Amino acid sequence: MLSREERNPLSDWWWTVDKPLLGSILALMLCGVILSLAASPPVATRIGLDPFHFFNRHVLFLLPSFIVLIGVSFLSPRQIRRSALVVFAIAIVLIVLTLAIGPEVKGSRRWITLIGVNIQASEAAKPAFVVVAAWLFSESARRPDMPATTMALTLLLMLVSLLIMEPDFGQTMLILMVWGSLFFIAGMRMIWVAGLAGAAAAGLFGAYLLVPHVAGRIKRFMNPASGDTFQVDTAMEAFSNGGWFGLGPGEGIAKRSLPDSHTDFVFAVAAEEFGIILCLALVTLFAFIVIRTLSRAYATEDGFARFAASGLAILFGIQAAINISVNLQLIPAKGMTLPFVSYGGSSIVSLAYGVGMMLALTRQRPRMEVEATDAAGAMRNYA
Repeated sequence: MLSREERNPLSDWWWTVDKPLLGSILALMLCGVILSLAASPPVATRIGLDPFHFFNRHVLFLLPSFIVLIGVSFLSPRQIRRSALVVFAIAIVLIVLTLAIGPEVKGSRRWITLIGVNIQASEAAKPAFVVVAAWLFSESARRPDMPATTMALTLLLMLVSLLIMEPDFGQTMLILMVWGSLFFIAGMRMIWVAGLAGAAAAGLFGAYLLVPHVAGRIKRFMNPASGDTFQVDTAMEAFSNGGWFGLGPGEGIAKRSLPDSHTDFVFAVAAEEFGIILCLALVTLFAFIVIRTLSRAYATEDGFARFAASGLAILFGIQAAINISVNLQLIPAKGMTLPFVSYGGSSIVSLAYGVGMMLALTRQRPRMEVEATDAAGAMRNYA
């Protein structure tokens, strides 16, 4: 057992990290393993792979993800800023390479293969961008003379432009919502927030007019008879079949025909086999992680930590809400993974990076350490 008197990085981490938050994240990872075992074998068998192909890879991806999560949670706020800037720059380069040489799949270029590994660079860009934007907003609040908000807007337009070129409108909407939330939290005027919301609505309308598959998804959502709604209809049947307590592990029917039962629609598989009770438990787990992070963020006196932790929590929560809403047919299909539950290597590792930063930013830090960090930043800016 680690003692409070010991002065080493591990002991300092253990006594300052938010243990309920860490426990909730690990519980979510465990749920992901169980649901991957339940949902993925029929998909693998259907496409001629070993029945446990996706399950084995899911567990394999969790190992480096866990290392990333714990390792990043040891970082200081200054190290988090630097790492986010580096990760964001690398992700932007990889997105550009994806657009240039990545394979086209279903009309989109979102993946690039490096050293035999498929990488979706936009996943890594999300948490890194949120932290960089949070740093710029905190600097804008502390130094009004610095054009930090303009810089944050420039980075937003650059990232959104690249995502639209892929195209990936689901990730684009997610980034815009998180950036708008940070913009609001930073105390910007409501007229600017309303203007950004209007610009986003205009962009969505433009996508509806100009991008056929976006128009198709919206039309199918508004009028199911206008196109193929097999996946969402099957997902809704899964909720009905499962009832409160489910059909039992391995007894689900929907996963036998759902092409994306291990990714986009794993929540429906959970409902059918384990019941609505488990789904409510998962929703509670997601809500606890978001609310706990927000409450810890607002308790800190470090402006950067407050903005960054809040942005990462909002990113995590909105992504989960989008996936669950698609499964419940509340919004058009988006192709968004359920954090730590859906299959996806790039998604799991990137989520671990983001959640690791959440844990690091919400650690209990002595008041003197926060003041020293602020003073060091002020001295660098003065110099």
